[in-house]
Amino acid sequence: MRTVYRRCVVHAPGQAAHGALAALAVVDDRIAWLGPDDDAPAPGDLPPGEASSGEASSGEGPAEARPAGEAGDDVVDLAGALVTPGFVDAHVHVLETGLAVTGVDLSAARSLGEALELVARAGADAVGGVVLAHGWDESVWPEGRPPTAAEVERAVGGRAAYLARADLHSAVVTAALADRAGCRDVEGWSDGYVVGAAHERAREAIRVGDPARRAALHRAGLAAFARQGVVCVHEHSVEALDTREGLAALLAMTADPASGLPEVIGYRGELCETQTDARRLAEVIPGLAGVGGDLTVDGSLGSRTAALRSPYADVDGDARGDLRLTAEQVANHVGAVTRAGLQAAFHVIGDRAMEEVLLGFQAAGDVEGVEALRAATHRLEHAEMMDTPALARVLLLGLTVSGQPAFDALWGGPDGMYARRLGRVRAGNLNPFADLVAAGVPLAFGSDSPVTAVDPWGAVRAAVHHHEPEQRLSPLVAFRAHTAAGWRAARRAETGELRVGGPATFAAWRPAGGVAGEPSAWVPDPDGALPDLTEPTSPACVLAVRNGVVLHRETA
Repeated sequence: MRTVYRRCVVHAPGQAAHGALAALAVVDDRIAWLGPDDDAPAPGDLPPGEASSGEASSGEGPAEARPAGEAGDDVVDLAGALVTPGFVDAHVHVLETGLAVTGVDLSAARSLGEALELVARAGADAVGGVVLAHGWDESVWPEGRPPTAAEVERAVGGRAAYLARADLHSAVVTAALADRAGCRDVEGWSDGYVVGAAHERAREAIRVGDPARRAALHRAGLAAFARQGVVCVHEHSVEALDTREGLAALLAMTADPASGLPEVIGYRGELCETQTDARRLAEVIPGLAGVGGDLTVDGSLGSRTAALRSPYADVDGDARGDLRLTAEQVANHVGAVTRAGLQAAFHVIGDRAMEEVLLGFQAAGDVEGVEALRAATHRLEHAEMMDTPALARVLLLGLTVSGQPAFDALWGGPDGMYARRLGRVRAGNLNPFADLVAAGVPLAFGSDSPVTAVDPWGAVRAAVHHHEPEQRLSPLVAFRAHTAAGWRAARRAETGELRVGGPATFAAWRPAGGVAGEPSAWVPDPDGALPDLTEPTSPACVLAVRNGVVLHRETA
């Protein structure tokens, strides 16, 4: 198949600096030509398998945009759209995202009453089963508190209901759901508000077991990513969210680009003690990239379960969160996974948790050798609280940090949730993106969807406009952290760049609220045009392509 995409601005070195329109040609799954639009070839002029450079064009004037000479050949007019490498989301939960886009989304609720109204509406429409809702965040509500189980009971008419907090580390459940889950006498139960083990019990009670429904939810979640120009996601599967079989099915469903779905790179959060444990996991989940991801060393700041050195500032007493893994467990896991040839990854947010996980990595390095660990490119997910000594150890151990800029946008700043939980001084040191980049620590960006919305340009904007000015990244650095760095974080050969001979994996964009029209809609740069990130809204994805296969195309 041969497709020529014309009249676009291409994010590639030298292609946008002069403001001229460009074109790129795709043959099967590769970029076969890239250059000025005036020199664009017709599809029939590009024999399958023959790549050519725009610089080598004859320069005899514009080629006629003619109908395909062969079946499957096409010319696509992008009307001034910006073409960039497709986004890679380095931390997602596909099944949860599917549940979010098909269930009750409470993320936009600006009060407790508004959230309960949305839940009541869902309960009235429900026929049996469980009312599932997600995304509530009491820190943005004037009431400043979670819903009570009694309030939810009244809203859903006594039905079984599960309302997950935005961070997915706590929830409110009704009596019917609590009885089904058996979580009343489990640690973490508090009159319908569940964290820790009680929350895990509740999660098990709502787990999707039907393969057909699970596949439909996977597709719904992946479609939400494709609509935002995300061509690859790193799935962080864990027992409380999905089964081994669910992850295996997801990887099989998306392995072939012909699926029309974004690529999924799979991580499974199960603790290993031996190399055999890790290898058996890889055997039952073909294509597994790593063991970990949401293998939790601690919880979240919003739920006050992130493990801290000093107490939380907004509650009485000595509350310091929950440390769920020891350095010894971390060391055994890292050693086992390293010897199995896989990546290890850990969810770590609080400074006490960071201390513990790095002690574990260091102990593993003493046994396996630091060079073996560096070669494995193990990962830390979130890693929000990292001081200078911790950063130095991360660099020494060759760890990759998988961060979420939207966390700072939503909860950072002097009046944000982080400042309330930690105090302004500690909160001001969270998510040190610029420090990581300056030190040379590999940094990849993601959404943690559905914890935050799938909005990759929004994430890039959040990194550029970090609440702490000294931690702000340049637009280009932030963009690359959400594209090329995502491939590298998963030890993939793709560069995340648009070049002749490279994978035809990209996305096309129009400015928010308008038509692209002219190259002037984009900010030129010698290294590739970008949107104006001072705008509060993100560009709209008009096209997403994975290895030559269209995942999403905007329709009129």
